Amino acid sequence: MFAPDAEWIAPARNATAVALDRTDHMVVAEAIARFVATEMHRLFTEIDIAFRAVHADGDSVIVEERMRATLPDGRRYDNDYCFVFVLEAGRIKQVREYMDTRKGWQMVFGDAAA
Repeated sequence: MFAPDAEWIAPARNATAVALDRTDHMVVAEAIARFVATEMHRLFTEIDIAFRAVHADGDSVIVEERMRATLPDGRRYDNDYCFVFVLEAGRIKQVREYMDTRKGWQMVFGDAAA
């Protein structure tokens, strides 16, 4: 569903990217698919995503969701996200990801400094 040259842009130094030693700006469909299908599951298991709303206008789709999961040490992860999908020729060209980065950091790393 991603264009070959798609990009996924998340907040800089977000907890997921830091914990997995990954970039916050993925480029090309294969890298994005590998992250979603495999790499993120090293940090999150028992993932439960609840979609709150989907808004579409032209070539833009906005998805609001809540993701709950279990972290490697057994603690719970629970954060709200907003994704802006930009479509081109029927494929996802760009994803812009927004979340509560402070809350995410505290759940993944505790009180460790960002």
